[in-house]
Amino acid sequence: MNEASEPAETEITEPVELCRTDGTLNPDAVGFSRVPLHTCNLSGRWGRKKRWDYWCVTSDDFVLSLTYADIDYLGLAAVWFLDRRSGETFSAGMGTPLGIGFDLPDTVGGGPMRYDHLGLDIYIREEVAGTRLGAAARKRDGRVVYADVLVALPEGHETLSVVVPWDERTFQYTSKHNTRPAIGWVRTNEESYEAGSDTNSWGCLDFGRGIWPHRIVWNWGSASGRCDGRVLGLQLGGRWTDGTGSTENGIVIDGRLHKISEDLEWTYDREEWKRPWRIRTPRSERVDLSFIPEFERGEGVNLGAARTEVHQCFGTYHGTVLRDDGSAVALEGLYGWAEEARQRW
Repeated sequence: MNEASEPAETEITEPVELCRTDGTLNPDAVGFSRVPLHTCNLSGRWGRKKRWDYWCVTSDDFVLSLTYADIDYLGLAAVWFLDRRSGETFSAGMGTPLGIGFDLPDTVGGGPMRYDHLGLDIYIREEVAGTRLGAAARKRDGRVVYADVLVALPEGHETLSVVVPWDERTFQYTSKHNTRPAIGWVRTNEESYEAGSDTNSWGCLDFGRGIWPHRIVWNWGSASGRCDGRVLGLQLGGRWTDGTGSTENGIVIDGRLHKISEDLEWTYDREEWKRPWRIRTPRSERVDLSFIPEFERGEGVNLGAARTEVHQCFGTYHGTVLRDDGSAVALEGLYGWAEEARQRW
């Protein structure tokens, strides 16, 4: 590996506010941290502010995700479930004009979130051992999903938080967590599923707070599991961070973050999403991965002025990544996802 080819990013080690008093980006906030340290004091720019907490729990048997979001003109609560054995899914979501009733904290883990309306109840709350995720969703056809999962946060566990600056008026703070052990259960009409160490269960958080451009495209990949006796997590991003001087790329090995500051090259077939993907660092050997999809989750909404198209593929990662010291870590069959999202919002 040519270590000189990888740019440097500033590491944030003390608490900092994301914005200045006039709502523009605080230059001292730009960088990454190994634990969440930013207060996301967003203000102004109505319609451009985007706030969300997205949680995804993966296991050998299922995938469960919860979304709680406020994009200024719309609040969104959603639960999605995949039975990995049968391929059957469950999806329920509700939107609220102007985000009325949605309250998201300015810091990671800064307060509880709940939505309970018209057959959809989700909650996200902090406890001593970690984050409690709960859901009770019923569809008109009688199908249900109930869930209660604790996503643990082991002492000293490192995560990846980073500020991505497009300019002083448009920027994003993201805090990505993976390899957090998940314990609990999910129930549907027909089946019960257990989350725990016996089922290779992990929780992932995508905490986002920022002021966004009207149009954006991003790639995101994440995976958690065990390889050669080590707990290994992947956090991979692309497109939306290119050219900003910041990346959301890193690997977590046994709870320790190895930051990757080089942009990633994503190669995949937009006509055939379930064909293999390739994700690599083009100027070095830090990341050289293939991703083999097992299931594609495709969703789109067109509201005229606002439009979203997301293709989230779940499957397995194969290849090698390099630690900070240049030593290689081989991975084979690490379960997670890779996605492309196109937003006009």
